[in-house]
Amino acid sequence: MSIRHIVLWKLSADDADTRALHAEQISERLLALEGMVTEIDRIEVGRNVVNPSSNWDVALTIDFADVDALERYQVHPAHQEVAGFIRSVVSERSCVDYPF
Repeated sequence: MSIRHIVLWKLSADDADTRALHAEQISERLLALEGMVTEIDRIEVGRNVVNPSSNWDVALTIDFADVDALERYQVHPAHQEVAGFIRSVVSERSCVDYPF
């Protein structure tokens, strides 16, 4: 059973320019994982462009073959490095994992 992993982040920066920079850095770093983490079947990162005061800033969608692949991704050193950066620039995180 395939698993879809969706994560949303609110960025912590107060000014729009810094938020835009951090969103771009998050996107670049996450998309670079596709070539490093073999468990990733499909990855997509989107930056919010509407209602910035109420919407989440960045969305991640990754598909995995199964829960075991998701768990291996979570502990992969390349993912851990990206996650550390993301934690340093976000104020909130929300996630859902579901079969599809």
